[in-house]
Amino acid sequence: MKFKLNWGQSLALVMLAFMIFILSFVYKTFTRDSYDHHLVSKQYYQDEITFQKEIDANSNASKLSEKVTLSNSNEGILIKFPSEINQDAISGKIKIMRPTTDKLDLVMPIKLENHKMTIPKENLIKGVWNIRIDWKANEVEYLYKQDYYY
Repeated sequence: MKFKLNWGQSLALVMLAFMIFILSFVYKTFTRDSYDHHLVSKQYYQDEITFQKEIDANSNASKLSEKVTLSNSNEGILIKFPSEINQDAISGKIKIMRPTTDKLDLVMPIKLENHKMTIPKENLIKGVWNIRIDWKANEVEYLYKQDYYY
């Protein structure tokens, strides 16, 4: 006995095979733990509060008449803080992160001398660095972030 399909039946079989193929991927994505598909963290509200503080600190830094500046020097990266703020009131930390590897990342406390601080060149290699400065002065929080080429 010969089994013959017309074009309508062939088209229906091809569409059914394609739908099974796609649904198998959807099933695997939702059932396997190796496919992490959650876009929201488990601490969503805490993260939102932290992000709002970051926005406020960045806004505070942009309101200053003199901004934090970075420049290359013979000793390393020179960070200059605003002279309008008393340097003894400034505290915080500097995070220096290398996008290519986390082994070179540094966290340093802010220690100023004449409103300046140097990140020693012994800790740095040539290339792009993500620099984040979280600092506080007179109970006001500030944030400075920049991608910097040393």
